[in-house]
Amino acid sequence: MTSPLPSPTSSDGQPRLGASIDYGKFLDCVHCGLCTSACPTYLETGNENDSPRGRIYLMRAVTDGRLEMSPNVGRHLDLCLDCRSCETACPSGVQYGRLIEPFRVEMQQRSAQKSSPGWFQRIVLHGLFPYPKRLAWALLPARIMQKLGLDRLMESTGLIRLLPQKLQRMQRLLPVLKPKREKLPTLLPAIGPRRAKVALFTGCVAEALFDHVNWATARVLQQNGCDVIVPQGQGCCGAIHYHSGASDPAIQFAEANIESFEPDAVDAIIINVAGCGSMLKDYGHIAEELRPQDPQMHQRFEQFAHKVKDLTEFLAKLGPVPPTTSVPLKVTYHDACHLVHAQKIRQQPRDLLQLIPGLTVVPLAESDICCGAAGSYNLTEPEMADRLGKRKVANILATGAEALVSANAGCTLQIQAMLKEAGRPLPVYHPAELLEMAYGGGENVGR
Repeated sequence: MTSPLPSPTSSDGQPRLGASIDYGKFLDCVHCGLCTSACPTYLETGNENDSPRGRIYLMRAVTDGRLEMSPNVGRHLDLCLDCRSCETACPSGVQYGRLIEPFRVEMQQRSAQKSSPGWFQRIVLHGLFPYPKRLAWALLPARIMQKLGLDRLMESTGLIRLLPQKLQRMQRLLPVLKPKREKLPTLLPAIGPRRAKVALFTGCVAEALFDHVNWATARVLQQNGCDVIVPQGQGCCGAIHYHSGASDPAIQFAEANIESFEPDAVDAIIINVAGCGSMLKDYGHIAEELRPQDPQMHQRFEQFAHKVKDLTEFLAKLGPVPPTTSVPLKVTYHDACHLVHAQKIRQQPRDLLQLIPGLTVVPLAESDICCGAAGSYNLTEPEMADRLGKRKVANILATGAEALVSANAGCTLQIQAMLKEAGRPLPVYHPAELLEMAYGGGENVGR
């Protein structure tokens, strides 16, 4: 017997939380529990409310009006990393991301109506992170401190504890900053026979902290016969705003990116950050959720999303040019959640790494369990993020690898910080960096 649809409004006439979500998505979950062994927070707490089926039950109960939205309920939902590992484990095809994401957007919007966002969200998450130029200027003092060794002095003397807690976390996560490279040109021509024309998404935090990865990505694409276009009007993917309930700026970022990239003019839009790639590929879903009255927007966003490809996904389909330069290194590969679970890209990075002469890839236990980064989660949920980070580091060190490979900027920051804390600061490479070495460029570890 089909369950009746709940009333879309509560007794006071206000729309219920979750009323905008397709109710059938709640009903897809049969509460079998096969997702629990894949859920990082459930593995750590053992609390059913911190499992995917438990959270679905909570959201549905609030939407039905059977449960009041309380701080306790909100806490269980906020603790979700949105890693989507439950989607990989689910035999029923439950679209967990299409439940938790819009539900939390509504939660955040209701909360914003009652009180203004805190200083950290307003100044750092929304005012700084999405803008690479602002972030580059903000990092200038950190570059000077690292060069003079003042950062190490602050840590050794305890002066770092004078900073607000979240700024201490940011300092802890900050990697050794590489020298700033020149800006990527608008066009990098293919090397050899031209096989494709692609556009490169450079990101915001990734552009400010990992511009060397963007350069490596462009050069690898060139070596594989691709003309690489770098649109100058592009910006943040919008994930930071979307996941914190600021839907209007998220839509504005998406609109600007679609206008800048001209998806019909390229074969693919290449992304090298798993979290950004997941957001870009979800543009169609997000337009449908946030602007259901605008089918034309949904169509434009969906057309853009269809062109977005992760670097490894694209190269695997294109057929990579075999690299010939040896990279004598023993590595292990960490599956970024938004690559393996949200984008369903698992084997392609491994296949590309196996092509590199001299590179040994050893398996990593729990490779697809979240490291605790999850966008800004390691700043807003430090206790759980650290627990998951330590779990990840223990598995990495057990492999005996000389380096880690990660295809997501957030994972790289989190794992580097946790390795440093454990006294084992192994290098963390993006697949593009190792491929660039194998094509004869970059800083080859064997040299």
